[in-house]
Amino acid sequence: MAASGWVSTSLPYLMPRGAGQGDPWAAEAAALGRRGTQRIVHAGEVPAPADVAALLGVAEDDPVVVRRRLILLDEEPSELTDTYYPAAIAGGTRLAATAKIPGGAVGLLAELGHVGVLVREDVTAGMPDEEERLALRTAPGEPVLRLVRVTLDHEDRPIQVDRMVMPALRQRLRYQIRIG
Repeated sequence: MAASGWVSTSLPYLMPRGAGQGDPWAAEAAALGRRGTQRIVHAGEVPAPADVAALLGVAEDDPVVVRRRLILLDEEPSELTDTYYPAAIAGGTRLAATAKIPGGAVGLLAELGHVGVLVREDVTAGMPDEEERLALRTAPGEPVLRLVRVTLDHEDRPIQVDRMVMPALRQRLRYQIRIG
């Protein structure tokens, strides 16, 4: 088990929330007697980094919308998340602004006609860069987990790419798959 005792699952973050339901991170943390919050550090259009461009099916340096968040558990940094959207989907929407989105980004995407039906996640481990280390308050030499999630719609078009960085010693990822 991770040092913090936190076990992370992906499913609550992939489905639109019902009216009046709060942030899935806050709800997940509260269910365990903890406090989950997030700070939106940046939002807006940026040139697509090469890896994100390839995953979204756009040209490198084409404009994409990014939302960078610092995810906190009991006020301790737990994760850095950059979520990228094609500008054709997110440009000029609340996704391009720093305000929290009632019902969450997945709900807003659904309102805009973009519903994810297939998700692919890749997890790797490595060392953080200095910016990540400082933001996550990791010790020198402490590794991180990197999770890259691509969400595709019913036509296999990518609608969202998430790049997450988490202190490896504070996380355990859980994947539960029902067959049949």
